[in-house]
This record gives sequence, C-alpha cells and structure tokens, in this order.
Amino acid sequence: MHIADGYLSPATVAVSYAVAVPLWVYGFKKLKEKLNEETLPMIGALAALSFVIMMFNVPVPGGTSGHAVGAALIAILFGPWVGFISVSLVLLIQAIVFGDGGISAWAVNSLAMGFIGSFVGYYVFKLLKDKTKFAPFFAGYISIVTAALFVGIVLGIQPIFWTHNGHPLYFPFSLKISVPAMVGEHALFFGIVEGIFTQLVYNFLTKKENEKVAA
Repeated sequence: MHIADGYLSPATVAVSYAVAVPLWVYGFKKLKEKLNEETLPMIGALAALSFVIMMFNVPVPGGTSGHAVGAALIAILFGPWVGFISVSLVLLIQAIVFGDGGISAWAVNSLAMGFIGSFVGYYVFKLLKDKTKFAPFFAGYISIVTAALFVGIVLGIQPIFWTHNGHPLYFPFSLKISVPAMVGEHALFFGIVEGIFTQLVYNFLTKKENEKVAA
C-alpha cells in the first residue's frame, strides 16, 4: 500500500500535505498527553512491530504487493491519534531509509494507513467490543480494507485529471482498475492477515495485563 514517488501529481501531493500537516501537529499534542514511563515502552514496541510487519511485502497478481499495518492495534490500545502518529513515523523512516514509499507520497500514505486505518479500526472496535469477542479482528480487517479503498481512489483519479495528449502523466490506471485491485487483494487476503494479527496481539496483551492486575 506504500505509494512511491512519481505516482501522484504535484497538486495531489500539495493537497495531501495541506491536509496532513495540521493533523500531524494535533496528533503530536495528543501523543504527548499519552506518553509516560509506562506507556512509552509499549507504544515504542508496537510502533516497532508495525515497522516489521510492514516490511513483509507479499507479491500479488498485477505486479504489486501488500502487507499488514498494525494501525488498528495501536489505536485500540492507545487511541487513534497515537496510532496515526506512530504509523506516520514508521512510514517516514521506511521512505527515507529503505525507499519503501515515496517522500512526496508520505502524506497520502500516512492519511491512508495511519489516519484512516487508526480511526476506522478504533471506532469499529468501540462499536463491537461489547457485542463480540472478535471485535479486534473486525477492527483490523475493516481498517486496512478502508485504507486500501482510499489509496485506490487517490491513485485512480490521477489519469482523470492529469494527462498529456491522452497519456497519463502519473499513475496510469483508472478507478475501474485501481479500486478493485486495491480493495480486492486486501478484502480477500491482507485484511484477514491484519485482523488475525490484531486479534492475537490484543488478546495476548490483554491477558498479560489481567495477570498483572491479578498479581
């Protein structure tokens, strides 16, 4: 789901940063409210875990690949703003150090995987937590599929608005291709992986916390 440099028009990049920057500023304020001696190690560990799972890109038909994210898990445990900032920082490191995702596309990637992934996952979990024990699974699944939909739309509008002599200047495929490709692979595979990951880690951490309280 990492968009590389060259796939987005300058106008798209400008708009995405204009939207993302104030959200980052506010998100850092919310993150500071959560940080203390107890939460810092766990948030750092979960961000590192997100970094690791995002590095495992699985090839899929069509010449692209996908991966789990971990935004929903962080959001469930520490709130969506913490999830957003944590994933955004992970994406920045991946873009600068590993070239995984472009700097120009950092804002779009952060809005998709970080903001949308965190807030959708958080509110899905909040809605379902008293109704089913599989709320973390659904939170992870729906969050990453929704993020994929956003990426598919952003990519798919590029050839609609930015062409030269009938040839796309940036991402070449229309919404009819980009949206089904992104949503399909995440709905059928990566969403399930994300859901299972979120459920297992949430159950493990919750069990450990309950044991700690009982002791």
